[in-house]
Amino acid sequence: MEPGLEGLRALVTAGTQGIGAATVAALRAGGARVLATARGRPADLPEELFVAADLTTAEGCSAVAEAVRGRMGGVDILVHVLGGSSAPGGGFVALDDAQWQAELALNLLPAVRLDRALVPGMLAQGGGVVIHVTSIQHRLPLPESTTAYAAAKAALSTYSKSLSREVTPRGVRVVRVAPGWVETEAAVRLAQRLADEAGTDYEGGKRIVMDALGGIPLGRPAKPQEVAALIAFLASPRAAAISGTEYVIDGGTIPVA
Repeated sequence: MEPGLEGLRALVTAGTQGIGAATVAALRAGGARVLATARGRPADLPEELFVAADLTTAEGCSAVAEAVRGRMGGVDILVHVLGGSSAPGGGFVALDDAQWQAELALNLLPAVRLDRALVPGMLAQGGGVVIHVTSIQHRLPLPESTTAYAAAKAALSTYSKSLSREVTPRGVRVVRVAPGWVETEAAVRLAQRLADEAGTDYEGGKRIVMDALGGIPLGRPAKPQEVAALIAFLASPRAAAISGTEYVIDGGTIPVA
């Protein structure tokens, strides 16, 4: 439980699975009022705690922003978890204009649109925290399969840094969290599929993914709850002096000096 979150209003995108669901749980455990959004509402999530929307569209972002203002009167914590990739493998020549647009529509524009709609309210109230979940892929892209995703996350990171320089002097902190490979539901499915194709078990499938990344010194992917704990800390008053930077949580995947 992260202290200092009691009564704060939060919006978490992609809040029904993986890192998003774990973040919703962590913020609520700390006492925050949390509104989650995704395309579909899980049966176990009360309707008043959720907004169904397609955030790859301007209309979907507008609907979520309106719900935030109508239900909570604004927001103190804005966590952009939404992201992913549907681009095919095959390197840069396999990516047509539609696939590039789709990666930007999923990994960059929802954050831009929701910030544009909700950060002015934070500025008016004199405070708030925006957390953009990027990815180590913007520093360690895999040319065979993640070029467009990595480029979109790099754009998100640059945009986030610029936003921080603009709004931090006015009381709104902006921070980036860059996960490596995280053992989400989608990651489990990927590892199991690779294991089936290679004729090995799930642990063998995980090893295939880790080898593709050049290895994870920690020896395992991160857990969604571990990423969520970092996000909850950064959203809390304990991180009041932190803004404009990026926190990597990747088990040592990216080599550093």
